Amino acid sequence: MPLRLSHLFLRTLRDNPADAEVASHQLLVRAGYIRRAAPGVYTWLPLGLTVLRKIEAIVREEMNRIGAQEVHFPALLPKEPYEATGRWDDYGDGIFRLKDRKEADYLLAPTHEEVFTLLVKDLYSSYKDLPLSIYQIQTKYRDEARPRAGLLRGREFIMKDSYSFALTEEDQSAAYDAHREAYLRIFDRLGLPVVPVNAQSGAMGGSASEEFLFPCDIGEDTFVESDGGFRANVEAVTTPAPEPLDFSELPAAQVHHTPGTDTIATLVDAANTHQPRADREWTAADTLKNVVVAAVLPDGTRRIVVLGVPGNREVDLKRAEATIGGLLGVGGEVALEAANETDLKKHPGLVRGYIGPGLSLDAPVLGTESSGISYLVDPRVVSGTSWITGANQADQHVFGLVAGRDFGWDGIIESVVVESGDPAPDGSGPLRTRRGIEMGHIFHLGTRYAEALGLQVLDVNGKLATVTMGSYGFGVTRALAAIAEATHDEKGLIWPAAIAPADVHLVATGKGEEVYAAAEALIAELEDAGLSAIYDDRPKVSPGVKFGDAELLGVPMLVTVGRGLKNGTIELKDRRSGESREVPVAEAAAEVLAHVKGLQDSKGAR
Repeated sequence: MPLRLSHLFLRTLRDNPADAEVASHQLLVRAGYIRRAAPGVYTWLPLGLTVLRKIEAIVREEMNRIGAQEVHFPALLPKEPYEATGRWDDYGDGIFRLKDRKEADYLLAPTHEEVFTLLVKDLYSSYKDLPLSIYQIQTKYRDEARPRAGLLRGREFIMKDSYSFALTEEDQSAAYDAHREAYLRIFDRLGLPVVPVNAQSGAMGGSASEEFLFPCDIGEDTFVESDGGFRANVEAVTTPAPEPLDFSELPAAQVHHTPGTDTIATLVDAANTHQPRADREWTAADTLKNVVVAAVLPDGTRRIVVLGVPGNREVDLKRAEATIGGLLGVGGEVALEAANETDLKKHPGLVRGYIGPGLSLDAPVLGTESSGISYLVDPRVVSGTSWITGANQADQHVFGLVAGRDFGWDGIIESVVVESGDPAPDGSGPLRTRRGIEMGHIFHLGTRYAEALGLQVLDVNGKLATVTMGSYGFGVTRALAAIAEATHDEKGLIWPAAIAPADVHLVATGKGEEVYAAAEALIAELEDAGLSAIYDDRPKVSPGVKFGDAELLGVPMLVTVGRGLKNGTIELKDRRSGESREVPVAEAAAEVLAHVKGLQDSKGAR
């Protein structure tokens, strides 16, 4: 049966909702696919649910194709498995926690690594049972501080998460490669262009990590690429560090009075005016900028960290967050934010605008245990490099402070904004930066969860061996939003044929009974041929409203039965190209069928 708009549970909107900032959010609400229930939480309406289920079907087909088997876990899970892996605390405020009537702790699962691991532990005990890949399509929950962009960053969302279990590196690598190829097929079938990039694994641990990013200006992820083929999320970019320099003949560092120079720009001006060098002018790259940040640990504790970076670079806190937990010896997700006045008052030796790693009259040297502050530097700060930096006293700077001679550090961190023109780590040329939306993430988990939860099986020699795992996530609801973001115009959505809510949107316009009779006959022919249809049979709605709704809803094939009927024709229109043509009534069904088949063969998105 066709979806008749006279009875379909649907109300389209003329204006964009006030809280919608991006096109996909605006159009999905206006077209009646979703409705907001709470911040970051959405109700799915019939058309939206149809598109969502078609995406899920494609994902299932490709997962089944590589031999993965589907399971389904609860979203409500007990605390104990997450406590065993440390993630109950590691997630901090990022998860929804609740208690039952007996005061037992539960959470709404943000991911399901623990219960996947425990399920395999419960059922399998021998190497003969492995390798294994299992998956689910399940609702996840994360307490996003600032849900935004509709389905792109919500508090409730649907993911496909799968896990592979193996005893050998060869089997684990084969599972990884199979999932990678399955993902590429999924994105191809969805008509969504993605770029696989090297990535970090984040709080879930692991290695050999790749993200699949949809290049898009509104994307929250920044990635880089080079002409030589290097691609990576900026969080996974490593800086080619210069070789250490011989500092044996460098002069001793000197402190100079530099009043009113609490910014890099004013410091450089003062240096060129009062301490000029003979060979060239001082630049911001000669200065060492020391940025004070607060590391917010999963338990809410704040630890002060100073980031030492060349003065010509800006700090990227998100990039630093990717690795700072390990450098501080902290498990789980660590958030970074600018230090506030309360933080600075606890460390009076940090004089705003004049902070440096050298000796201070009021505080121990940064980079030493006695300072109580972790000092992490950019990879460009290598032994023998000489810097202008703060002297930890107001209006004082040190000139010629030499790394490795005059100061040390607690660790190396990638914490600056990656810029276009930076060299690729593999030597494949300068980098270009782009924005993207993360659509999927695959990586080796190793044995982290198996060790924490005791997942072992008997190997071929009858000895217990720890199972190694791989993790493969795919954002189902995010994919729907990304496709809407990629395939729309000023009039509305334009779905790829593979996931459109119907194959055809038929509009009947006119007052005569013959129009609706011809439309009903055509609908019957199309359904007999196996096509699905949305049929705008509303008798008292103007043609303008009907056509506006048709373009808003985004079915790629539009058919109009109206004025042309008196000449024996029906109009066919390709929603993507805007091209339309008149065809004889007797040939309309065959022409529509051929056109829809062509859209499906081309995935309807190119």
